[in-house]
Amino acid sequence: MKTSRGSEPEVTVREAEAADAKAVLEYINEVAGETDFLDFGRGELGMTEEEEADFLDEKRQSANSLFLIAWVGDEIVGTLGFNSGHRPRRCHAGEFGISVRKHYWRMQIGSLLLDSLFAWARSGGVVTKINLQARADNERAIALYERKGFEREGRIQNAIRVDGKYHDTLCMGLIID
Repeated sequence: MKTSRGSEPEVTVREAEAADAKAVLEYINEVAGETDFLDFGRGELGMTEEEEADFLDEKRQSANSLFLIAWVGDEIVGTLGFNSGHRPRRCHAGEFGISVRKHYWRMQIGSLLLDSLFAWARSGGVVTKINLQARADNERAIALYERKGFEREGRIQNAIRVDGKYHDTLCMGLIID
């Protein structure tokens, strides 16, 4: 899947490949240090390049899981990972995580990644429910999700701990028709 939007800078979104593993790991380690709104910090993933390549390959072969990369030239500027259940009663629904490099915030990259996720879900015929958890104090992200049609479905208290401080998350969902 390839999506491009004529914006400044021009952003291209495509599904990740195993060959992207090194660049993805470098991106994740960098972006993890740019904000505390992510559910991982710098150096916390602990995956090797080979493990990441296997992970990306697995996502690429799945009908109900996905890993997208947003590129500006040869630089990764955002990612979106979507994971669904494997059992028949759960394979229609999944949850995503998204990140955008801080330098590219407010440039519609998150919106473009979400639009690509929605297009993939609609074309695949398997995923009919998209869920997310966002820190309750991440107002910009929550506003984006609500603009995209997500509804608040619940709150999890003390779901994330950063530097000894607990944060609630909002559970949000979108039904794909």
